[in-house]
Amino acid sequence: MSDQELMSLALDARKRSYCPYSHFAVGAALLAADGRIYTGCNIENAAYGPSNCAERTAFFKAVSEGERTFAAIAIAGGAFGCEPDSYTAPCGVCRQVMREFCADDFRILCGKSPEDYREYTLGELLPESFGPDDLSAVTD
Repeated sequence: MSDQELMSLALDARKRSYCPYSHFAVGAALLAADGRIYTGCNIENAAYGPSNCAERTAFFKAVSEGERTFAAIAIAGGAFGCEPDSYTAPCGVCRQVMREFCADDFRILCGKSPEDYREYTLGELLPESFGPDDLSAVTD
């Protein structure tokens, strides 16, 4: 799967966003190591706390189906009903969820269109992270 195809899937996923409060629609397309794709959109809640980001929706769908290894994620966000006009990066909570399952070289694409995106690694966006390896001394 090309990066452009992955970004197209993220843009398509954002059309399913449920964002009646922020009016900020986000879509994500998560590429598993085996080539399977899991999409997600943000899902808001009137109580705010129970809301879920697009990235976590995609990860939770994948993990709930037994997937544990991932290659990349594409993210697109912007005002609902409009084409994205900026690059939307994952929030801190989503970065931490990514860290649970992904190494520092996990690729994160933040885009406005299939042709216009920026690429980062998880290590760049979450330096000095805390992850499963940090607990190995406790569980050994």
